[in-house]
Formats: sequence, structure tokens, C-alpha cells
Amino acid sequence: MRLCSSPEWAERIQTELLPSLVRDVDLGEVMLEVGPGPGAATVWLRRRVRHLVVLELDGEAASLLECNLGGANVEVVVGDASEMQFPDASFDSVGSFTMLHHVTTAAAQHKVLSEIFRVLRPGGVLIASDSLASTELHHFHVDDAYNPIEPSFLLVLLRALGFSKITLAVDRALSVLAFKPASANDTEFAA
Repeated sequence: MRLCSSPEWAERIQTELLPSLVRDVDLGEVMLEVGPGPGAATVWLRRRVRHLVVLELDGEAASLLECNLGGANVEVVVGDASEMQFPDASFDSVGSFTMLHHVTTAAAQHKVLSEIFRVLRPGGVLIASDSLASTELHHFHVDDAYNPIEPSFLLVLLRALGFSKITLAVDRALSVLAFKPASANDTEFAA
């Protein structure tokens, strides 16, 4: 979490990553951010939706988020992304930023993405980014979970879960746009 809580990381996510991810996307009115950590993305996202729910597993991180960003249009919820307590089709959009590699197993990553699909409304969008595997990041996460997801596996997983219009970009990081079909005929995708 050291890097993810740095001012440099917050600036990068708010000025580079998020603007490029949402350039052509409507986030809707109600959004869920999964695993916000210190809230670098939350600060930016809260200005783009009417209501932002952030789901954080770590109680201490959630408390800090509540103190710093809670109220107004941000609701902080402590919970496990692999077992969300939200009803089906609750959110217009879901975001996840530099979180999936902290999920310890491929099966658990599958469960998180399955839950994201479940809570998205038809036509809703998943916007996400994550780190790519590297020796440097492996060493950086010595006292932390580090399970980077392979981009090709992620594409197959998203398709298997039912996402459509999937766009993956692999550059300095992995970026994802994936839509929950608005109807049974909405199954086009790109990779």
C-alpha cells in the first residue's frame, strides 16, 4: 500500500489513468469502487457520479476513507468483494484500480469478477486497471499478497462471466473496459 498511498500515485491515477479509461464511457449515477485502499481513485470518481459506494476489506483503510471522503456522495462499506452484500443490478458502473493482484488466488479473482458482473445493471460498465507481473513488483510485495492476473486469462474470464464489448490495453499497466450486456443480443467484444 506504500506506493498506492503516495501523492505521485494519486496524481498518476487522476491525471493519466482514469481520464483515459472513462474518455468515452458513461459511468451513470451510481458507481461501486472495489478495493479503494487509500482512495486515490475515489477522489476523482466522486466528482463524476451522483453516488459512489466504496467497498474496502480492510477496516482500518475503510475508517480512514470514511474520515477523509465519507459523507456527501461517498458511502464507505467494509466488506469482501468476493461475497458482496449488494442486491443484483445495483450499480451503473464498477471500478477496480490496482486491486486484483492483491486477491490471493485465481479462484478468488474469478469470484470477485463474478460478483462485479452480478451487481452491475444491464448495460453497466466495469472500468479497471492493475499491475502487470514483474520481478520488481514481486519484491515490492514481499509482505503482501501478490497475484498478478495474466491479461489473456482475464479476457477469457471476463467473456466466460458474460461481459461483452471488452477492451484490454497492455502498456505500463493493464487497463480494462467491459460491459454487462444490455440485452441478449449485446455480445460484441474487442481485445
